[in-house]
Order: sequence, then structure tokens, then C-alpha cells
Amino acid sequence: MPLSALALIVLAGLIHASWNIAAKKAGGDVRFAAFTSIVMMLFWAPLGIWLGKDQVPGWGSAEWLLLAASAVLHTLYYVVLLRGYRKADLTVVYPLARGSGPLLSSLAAIFVLGEQISTLGAAGIAGVVVGVFLIAGGPGLWRATHDPAQRKRIHKGMIYGLITGVFIASYTVVDGYTVKVLLMSPILLDYMGNLLRLVVVAPQVLRDVPAAALLWRRQWKYAVFVGIISPVSYVLVLYAMQTAPLSHVAPAREISMLFAALIGGQLLGEGDRLLRLLGAGFIAAGVMALAVG
Repeated sequence: MPLSALALIVLAGLIHASWNIAAKKAGGDVRFAAFTSIVMMLFWAPLGIWLGKDQVPGWGSAEWLLLAASAVLHTLYYVVLLRGYRKADLTVVYPLARGSGPLLSSLAAIFVLGEQISTLGAAGIAGVVVGVFLIAGGPGLWRATHDPAQRKRIHKGMIYGLITGVFIASYTVVDGYTVKVLLMSPILLDYMGNLLRLVVVAPQVLRDVPAAALLWRRQWKYAVFVGIISPVSYVLVLYAMQTAPLSHVAPAREISMLFAALIGGQLLGEGDRLLRLLGAGFIAAGVMALAVG
């Protein structure tokens, strides 16, 4: 993997962990997804219009079809993720989502897109997955706790995390194909995809505008933060996909778990810091193996 791609992924990881913590603290639902999409649309409009005025008129059916598929998958991913954050701990949902997603993405890149991966690269993927598992709670995820409510919360977190991971893998493969094969601008892919996502989630806001207004007053700081910085993290990853194999980029993205383990555990007080730091070490080693292999 080129060092330039690795640098983009590391920066994207820090940004990604930060906005996920903000989303967790917001405790929002699909309406929060709409709020962040609106902020994203308005804040990044000058750049989106500047790039789109020359490129969008030349798009054919393939571009629009992949863009629509990406928008639907991103919407489902975000809504399920937010619901998981409301029902369970971030340090269970987030690691399982981020661990299962790149594993499935890498397998799809190898078997569907025909990418090659070395033994060292495969070991790197395994290291990332093990590290994510440890950060999520390790063997404790399968051990029954004495508190039935906590056990139920962990199990919910596992379910939501794994479902989210499936959507992550799906949109990663679709978007990777779009920027690598169709050569669509990563910035434009994310911006236009957000406009389509907004069409999907806006009806939930319009259904009860007074209730949505009340939620906005409570969540606007988090929505503005997420709406402005979350596109940056993913666009950086898309640019990395253009210069490095998807089977390497997808698991390397989980460098964000290093930051989530350190920042999230401190801010959200979800405990097991030692185990999560060990998991972060596995992720760091796995990412370095991917960079070399």
C-alpha cells in the first residue's frame, strides 16, 4: 500500500472515530440522519456544485445506478448504526461493525473484483479482525453476565454491529468500484449520494415537524459537527481506494478503532480499557502488515 494512501487512511480514522462518538452522544434516530444530511448538503454545496457542473451532465445509467445503490446502502447503514447506539454501547456496536465490514469487503474484493492479496496482507486482515473483537469485549461477548439487562444490551450491540457491518461491506464494494473503475470523483460521489440519502430520510422529518424541531434544538451541535466532518473521513478513504487495493484499504480503515478505544472509552466511560488497548495493538500491527504486504 502506498504511504500516501496509508496517511489518508490514518487521518480518516481519527475523523471517523470523532464523528461516531458525537453521533453516540447525540442519541439520535433517522431524523438525526436527516439533520446531518442537510448540514452536509448546505456546507459542502459550493464544492459539490463546482465539481458537478462539468461532470454530472456526462453521467450515464451506470453512474446513476451505482450512485442510487450507494445512497440506499449508506442510508440503511447510518440508520441501523444510530439505532444500535441507542440500544447498546458504542464500544460493542462500533467495533463489531468496523470489524465485520472490512472482513466482508476484503473477501468481496478478492473473490468478486479479482484482487490479489499476499500472505502478509491476509495476516494483517486477521490482526485487524482480532483487534476489533478484543476492543468489542473479547470472550466476554459470549459469556453470560450476572446482570440480565447488561447481557441483553451486549447481545443487542452484537446484532446491530454485525448488521451494520454488512451494510459497510456493501457500500464499500459499490463505492470502490465506482471510483476505481468508473473513475467518478470521490467528492462528487459522496456529495451526490448524500442528496439522494436526504430524499430517503426527509419524510421522517416532515411527518412531524414540531417534534423534529424539538430534536434539532437538542441535537444541532452534534448534527453540525457530524455533517461537516463525516464526509471528509470517507472522501479520504475513497481517494485511498484509487491508489491502493480495496482488500487493503477496507481493513486498514479500522485504524479508527485505535482512536475510538482511547477517546471513546475516556469520554463515554464504557470500561475494559486494558483489553481494548490490547485490541488496538492488534489493529495497529494488522494495518502495518497491510501497508507492507
